[in-house]
Amino acid sequence: QVQLVESGGTLVQAGGSLRLSCAASGVTFSSYTMAWFRQAPGKEREFVAAFRWTGVTKTRDSVKGRFTISRDNAKNTVYLQMNSLKPEDTAVYYCAADYQGDLSVSTYDYHYWGQGTQVTVSS
Repeated sequence: QVQLVESGGTLVQAGGSLRLSCAASGVTFSSYTMAWFRQAPGKEREFVAAFRWTGVTKTRDSVKGRFTISRDNAKNTVYLQMNSLKPEDTAVYYCAADYQGDLSVSTYDYHYWGQGTQVTVSS
């Protein structure tokens, strides 16, 4: 059974940093494209960053230079390092997985999802 478990979300002041983690089980992790999405209240879920199983990454323009996605295949874990956080980064952050997927920005292309972790950035 595939399971994705996010952690690391919390309340942080603007300008601060957080690192989110997503631990995967029940999958051959190295064969999966892993991604982070986020959903703010009243808004649609949106793509943040992805790390393709081949080693290529893609990041949303509005967080480039502030957010970095990384993965550790030995630990079956994907990370999202978030620096210089802004109030508009406040959202529930979700981890997603797609078997040998491309760097899709669409939620429809990811078959497995975590339960989400709340990130709140205060001004």
